[in-house]
Amino acid sequence: MADEMVRKAQQFINGVYGGKLGIDRLPETGETGWSTMFALTRALQYELGITSLSDAFGPTTLNTLTSKYPVLNGATVPSENFTKIIQAGLYCKGYDGGDIDGTYNSRVASSMARLKQNMGVDFVYPGGNLVPKVFKGLLNMDAYVTANGGTETVRAVQRWLNGSYVTRRDFYVIPADGNHSRDVAKSMLFAVQYELGMADGTANGVFGPGTQSGLKGHTVATGDSGPWVQLFSAGMVLNQRPGVAFAGTFTSSLASAVSSFQSFVKLPVTGTGNFSTWASLLVSYGDQERSGEACDGVTKITAARAATLKAQGITYIGRYLTNPIPDDPDLPEKEIQPGELQTIADNGLRCFPIYQTFGRSAANFSYPQGRAAGQAGINAALDHGFKTGSRIFFAVDFDALDEDVTRNVLPHFKGIQDAIADDGDRFGIGVYGPRNVCTRVGEAGHATASFVSDMSSGFSGNFGYPLPANWAYDQIVTRTVGSGAGSINIDINIASGRDSGQGSFNAPRGQLPDTSLDSDLIAAMRTDVGKYMESIGFPNDGGLRSHTHEECFRRVVLEYDSVTTLLAYRYNMRKALVQTTAYWEMRHIDPVDLSVDAEVALEFLTTRSFRDSSTGIGQIFGKTAVLAWNNAIRKGYVEGTIRDVGNDEDKYNIWADCRHDDQFSMSTVPLIHLWNADGAPGANPEETPLRSMRLNYTESEIFQILRRYQGTNAEAIEHARQRMALYQIMEKYNSISRNN
Repeated sequence: MADEMVRKAQQFINGVYGGKLGIDRLPETGETGWSTMFALTRALQYELGITSLSDAFGPTTLNTLTSKYPVLNGATVPSENFTKIIQAGLYCKGYDGGDIDGTYNSRVASSMARLKQNMGVDFVYPGGNLVPKVFKGLLNMDAYVTANGGTETVRAVQRWLNGSYVTRRDFYVIPADGNHSRDVAKSMLFAVQYELGMADGTANGVFGPGTQSGLKGHTVATGDSGPWVQLFSAGMVLNQRPGVAFAGTFTSSLASAVSSFQSFVKLPVTGTGNFSTWASLLVSYGDQERSGEACDGVTKITAARAATLKAQGITYIGRYLTNPIPDDPDLPEKEIQPGELQTIADNGLRCFPIYQTFGRSAANFSYPQGRAAGQAGINAALDHGFKTGSRIFFAVDFDALDEDVTRNVLPHFKGIQDAIADDGDRFGIGVYGPRNVCTRVGEAGHATASFVSDMSSGFSGNFGYPLPANWAYDQIVTRTVGSGAGSINIDINIASGRDSGQGSFNAPRGQLPDTSLDSDLIAAMRTDVGKYMESIGFPNDGGLRSHTHEECFRRVVLEYDSVTTLLAYRYNMRKALVQTTAYWEMRHIDPVDLSVDAEVALEFLTTRSFRDSSTGIGQIFGKTAVLAWNNAIRKGYVEGTIRDVGNDEDKYNIWADCRHDDQFSMSTVPLIHLWNADGAPGANPEETPLRSMRLNYTESEIFQILRRYQGTNAEAIEHARQRMALYQIMEKYNSISRNN
């Protein structure tokens, strides 16, 4: 909501500093935001005489302010503009700043006293003076009253931390909004280090060896009191343990809550604040000396390695369903290897499957990509022999901010959920990722268990978030165990018992060539394809486009099934590549496309000049068809006569065949895929060759083939992401057919 005094603050910035000194003019909206705070910070730096201005209120700004003006008030403020910066900051924080008239009057002093009280530093810095660390807290977007669902209990912890440690060199005012956060979690570590007696410069907010060693001597228990109990109860509060009050005495009620927490995180239940419990409260990975009943890794489980794991007390092993990088020299055994699951079963161990491709940025997550991931995970799990009922853990392996979760990750998991549901819910859904990702995906109803990447303690989604209620595996440390042939590098996981993987498996499905579609599957396949296309904006009746779902499915998938089967066998290619491309292109044809085709044909017949366009059910350009056929002839894929790509008549003739002859168009689609696998010679020098076409193409190779059919631009990339889900649906039914 707009505030007139905030608008005046923005007008002040624009009038004095805007467009100069690297300070952009602000929109005078009357709404506080980071752009306004950054501008105020730069204005302060300018008034301090700092020549290199920055959005950050960093050490240079703080040190310069401290040396020049350690205490600011009506008597010490150096100029009117300096005071106006303070007044503008107060209004942006929701406090009375006077008339933004450059006067540090009683109204400003009263608001400053209230600000410090809200921060919790009023006993350290009494009265209406402004000190440098409070100034730093003034010029950011932190709140010092409860906000966004914050609680007074958490706020009490935040204010206590501020009041207790703000005078230490590296401790800065943290929010007092009632919400746990990364800054609050780091402040807890500083507080522990200060109580351990670490000097400024040694205390660094990192849970290192010195901090761990010190904490081992500070177990707290019933009857204890003082700052260590305050810190421990603060840790319990920040980890959202129910019924815990922030207090300085270790009561029997707190002991009971500690026992419950220890049981939840699978620690020995003692009811005391011992080192392992401290560690679980302070950092996501907790006590890394713990042993776990589970592990995950990128190395094949052999009989010798299985014996090592059993000796370590491990029962549950996480292994990857796919490796998206073909012939990966760095991780040659990342994907489950032939015979491995049987070895796991023979040794009395259990396996939980993990599905991960390139999930290392928000761009890799969307609803269509989730649909693709869900179906790909199903297909791969069946290929390896996982039985119905197993839970697949789908990975989010990057530091997803909360907005990334909302915008990308949740729609992605909705896509996974829809794919699993359309498959008949044969497999369960788990999520692998930071705490916040796991919690939000679970609370949205898209996963039933979490595999928490707590080892990545620096992730913003781990720092300051409690362990998800539905956690199944908690990844805490990497170790190499065993020796000789039994040596293996693994990530140690604590197991909660919410997931137990599988201990017996079906025979794996081999890399068989495709066969004709099983007639019993056609109705389900038609429905699944239509539902997916509807979910991304293609109504079954065609909408404004020229062909309905039924027409495209019938012509591309059914009428040409025998042709597609033969072509796929001939070229060592999956049928789904041909079906997906042709169906997708036909669904996109609209009246404009048909009109352009007619214009191109008429122009050539009257002028003998060919203006290329995409045509036919495969939407193929004449030049593309010539290059693909020429490449196929030269490589021996087909027989025929080389055409001249510079000759309009040659290009028109093959274009007309693609336009009028559906079978010719369908036969050209796989040749374009082969041409693109060879690097699209003669057209796109930036495209590098892939491995020769094969039945076990990885998902990254399939993506490249689908993307290259359309080109290199952003639309081709986005369409390929959407077509990956369509491909996996097509592949689902082809796989069932060839394995029956």
